[in-house]
Amino acid sequence: MPEESIISLKNINLTLSNRVILKDVSLSINEGEFIAILGPNGAGKSTLLKLLLGLYKPSSGMISIFGSSPKRGNKFIGYAPQHRTLEADMALRARDVVGFGLDGTHWGIGFPSKHKTKLIEKALDEVDMLRYANSPVGKLSGGEQQRLLIAQALLTNPKILLLDEPLASLDITHANTIINLVKSIAKKRNITVLLVTHDVNPLLAVIDRVVYIANTHSAIGKPSEIITSEVLSKLYASPIEVIQTKGRMFVIGEEL
Repeated sequence: MPEESIISLKNINLTLSNRVILKDVSLSINEGEFIAILGPNGAGKSTLLKLLLGLYKPSSGMISIFGSSPKRGNKFIGYAPQHRTLEADMALRARDVVGFGLDGTHWGIGFPSKHKTKLIEKALDEVDMLRYANSPVGKLSGGEQQRLLIAQALLTNPKILLLDEPLASLDITHANTIINLVKSIAKKRNITVLLVTHDVNPLLAVIDRVVYIANTHSAIGKPSEIITSEVLSKLYASPIEVIQTKGRMFVIGEEL
């Protein structure tokens, strides 16, 4: 894997509404890496993605993405937000939802064009959803709707893909399908992936490293280096026990 850092955070501090979210966070991500972002609820996992998207600005410290500060609407970053199942009577078609990746900065649904249609159908095909292009999105399963969000994030041909809890509410089979899909797309396009999740176990076979955020601090490294009793106890400033069995990792502690 090329050792070329494309994302760099140096001594990042972030306070929101008088609450310290991140304190002295430093990390760098290399081109083509698949990174899982872990930590308890409210630790700042999604907030980290929003810093990279330019939606939040750090209270202090420096962030660099491809050598520049984060900015809103960066075409080199594809983003799939946390998914909430759409209502069953939702009339929008699958292709309409994916098209928001191009029209999301404008009111209403954009005007059709051959170029736009081609981009949308290519993205739908990449996530194996082309056959559902004209299906009402509310009739699709949670896993199928998640694929649409990923397709939407791919429309600008990004170099970085940020996925916020794409496995939430999915059963093991559908979660594994999404993981394998993202891995395949990342390899094909040489995309760097940062994926927020609560459970690292389904991802252990595909990720390169993890970023673990807890108690405003962070640690980055291979799962076997970071998800240990020693490292997590230091992050939480509280005794944490990590149990490894049958290729899975379980984190146990009073605060979790």
